[in-house]
Amino acid sequence: MDLVLAKGKEKLSLALEDGRIMAVLMPAVAQGDCDEEKEMRRSLEQPIGSPRLRELVAPGKTVAIVTSDITRPCPSRKMLPPVLDELAAGGVRKEDICIVFALGSHRKHTWEEMESLVGPDILREYRCIDSDADDCVEVGVTSRGTPVEIHRPVVEADIRVCLGNIEYHYFAGYSGGAKALFPGVSTPRSIQANHRMMVEDGAVTGKIEGNPVRADIEEVHGFLPIDFIFNVVLGPGKQILKAVAGHYVEAHRAGCAFLDSLYKFPLERPADIVVVSAGGYPKDINMYQAQKALDNARFAVREGGCIILVASCPEHYGSATFERWICNAVSPEKIIEDIARKFELGGHKAAAIALALRKARVFVVSDMDEDVARSLFFEPMDSIEGALQEAVAQCGEDARILVMPMGGSTLPVITA
Repeated sequence: MDLVLAKGKEKLSLALEDGRIMAVLMPAVAQGDCDEEKEMRRSLEQPIGSPRLRELVAPGKTVAIVTSDITRPCPSRKMLPPVLDELAAGGVRKEDICIVFALGSHRKHTWEEMESLVGPDILREYRCIDSDADDCVEVGVTSRGTPVEIHRPVVEADIRVCLGNIEYHYFAGYSGGAKALFPGVSTPRSIQANHRMMVEDGAVTGKIEGNPVRADIEEVHGFLPIDFIFNVVLGPGKQILKAVAGHYVEAHRAGCAFLDSLYKFPLERPADIVVVSAGGYPKDINMYQAQKALDNARFAVREGGCIILVASCPEHYGSATFERWICNAVSPEKIIEDIARKFELGGHKAAAIALALRKARVFVVSDMDEDVARSLFFEPMDSIEGALQEAVAQCGEDARILVMPMGGSTLPVITA
């Protein structure tokens, strides 16, 4: 079988004998299955649990549209035009609209990156800004003690609209929904307080009910209403397959159910070797992002098996705190012990990687410097074929191989 795996903006080929492949976890979706424009406008015309957006606004009302930053695959450039049309139909002026990029704990954008996210026309005609942790307002404290601090322009807007794409999240269950607002446009203090619950039972990928992180996130609506969401589910080629709009919970759950129908894969047994790609740019812009694919692969590999991670990571670590945790670590096990004793945002990514290393040997095919890869306790390889040779040497010639070309979006579930 000839397979293609994305690394950054390039495609790597991998040939495997059919008899050696346990499974290839790819959604059965053909390119172009969905008319993207038609699907987006359909969802906006038929919102779930909410009136149409044009009916929620009025002339003179100010609107904050919160959308994803450059590290996310959310197609803001496609999603914004129909949303802006809805707002115009409701009488909202361009000068009363602010488009806010949800940075979370990520770096600020360059002008060129903003232009790539929304297009030159929208960037020129509308106010587009990065969220700013130094200009936030505390709007409340959740029942779990999380201070909710939100970017001031979003707080001061009359109407808040959240855009995003729905995919699996390794401790919030799923992305999308209220997550754009909180922790998307929040402060490190708030994010850390929310993310500290990642070590609690229920804080796992693909889980909503009983997930303390997701429940904490959605309490934000009680302090600062989310008036409307517009989320999409993407296909293997990052094309829009499904759009949901409306209520911040009801529409989001409909999107999650659709995602599960495509990307959740039951497996009778774990694999000996998992070959996983983060999905290419921008999901593998740095290890802070690519780690999500490694985490999903962890659910598919047996104890003592091997994971081959394909991720470009030209920006290497992607977070100064994450880098400090990795570079100061004496072992993966010590990272897990330290994060349990004292949680720190950024360190949580190091702990998640350590959990994968606790279960399996990890080879990486990337554009990182070798010393960076080794600092992560990975074994750097020049090619997937070379990594496979090493993995087979450990696991045996009859090793069962599982391939995950869209590792950040694909959730294997062992049913046995």
